[in-house]
Amino acid sequence: MARTALMLSAMLAGALISAQALAQDVATDASADRGRDLVLKHCNRCHSLAATGPSSEPTAPPFRDLYKRYPVENLGEALAEGILVGHPQMPEFKFAPDDVTAVIDYLTRIQSGTAKPTP
Repeated sequence: MARTALMLSAMLAGALISAQALAQDVATDASADRGRDLVLKHCNRCHSLAATGPSSEPTAPPFRDLYKRYPVENLGEALAEGILVGHPQMPEFKFAPDDVTAVIDYLTRIQSGTAKPTP
């Protein structure tokens, strides 16, 4: 009986951990989707968001390749304080903290190749 209770406790703990991980994944997916919307609005004019192909502005790197230049997770401060370095035509952007998280979630997702290409 004690063994059964121990097994049930372990199964319940595993189920709770799985549910937490799933909820976190869903939240990250929603945040990344919002990040995609933000970069579509603010960045798509120059940067490629597609799975292949160049950016329309030759000096603007495709977002899928940002990891080749920067650790994507380290771009949060620049997004929050304003990106002052970039291609010559790049306007300065400052994002709110929740938007920074959303953009980073999106950029992280597309670096790993799991984003849906943006038309």
